[in-house]
Amino acid sequence: MQKQMPESYYTKLEELQAIDFVLVELTLYLDTHPTDVQALQQYNQFAQHRMHLAQQFEAEFGPLMHFGHSFSRHPWQWWEPPWPWQV
Repeated sequence: MQKQMPESYYTKLEELQAIDFVLVELTLYLDTHPTDVQALQQYNQFAQHRMHLAQQFEAEFGPLMHFGHSFSRHPWQWWEPPWPWQV
């Protein structure tokens, strides 16, 4: 049985997903407009904001990514669902 996560888990995860969407779109735009300074500034701002939110999320709920892209607290946290891609 999957454990119920607090509402803040889903809110913060949704915010991260929205920022990821913006970063993907800006990446695609910058691939075809590499000299657009304003778009590059937006990309960097969103990337920095995402890093900050991901750190907060991971401190509260555990790692978002595996294979060394996120740290894990003790005890090992990957054995306990739900994993971010399951919600």
